[in-house]
Amino acid sequence: MGGKKVKLAFITKDTTRKATYKKRVKGLMKKLNEITTLCEIKACAIVFNPEILEPQIWPSIEGVQSVLNQFIHVPKFDRGRKMLNHESYLKEKIEKLSEKLTKKTKENRKMKMTIQMYHFLEKGNIEGLSTVDHDDLTYVIDEKMEEINMKMMEMEINDQRAPRFVNGS
Repeated sequence: MGGKKVKLAFITKDTTRKATYKKRVKGLMKKLNEITTLCEIKACAIVFNPEILEPQIWPSIEGVQSVLNQFIHVPKFDRGRKMLNHESYLKEKIEKLSEKLTKKTKENRKMKMTIQMYHFLEKGNIEGLSTVDHDDLTYVIDEKMEEINMKMMEMEINDQRAPRFVNGS
């Protein structure tokens, strides 16, 4: 059973905020325990609440020191290799989405030119096309011709492989 979507905003009601804090920290510690057990990894957590003097530490002070020492002894190059801050994460995401947009734009352009090609075949009129449209249409036609040639070659090969039956044998 899934919970309802939570609006990510500051909880103004003091008692609700404190109750939510306790539940969320408990859930976080449980998730850390699960991930360290299931994946056999080292993890730790330090949760500081300004209203409570002592920070909450998981699994223990010694466990946190052990994980931090292991992390510190990893060479800086390896340590920061996969680490992202908010800015680099967003840049990476924007780059991936830009690549996706470029790919979709090319697909849309190709589809538009394919439709243009069929209109040309139907009406025989390519007037009103810009030079860029004309070049793209030429590219699509060449590509379609290549597909047709490949299909024809396949058919010829299949015809040659088909067994021949002679009447009376």
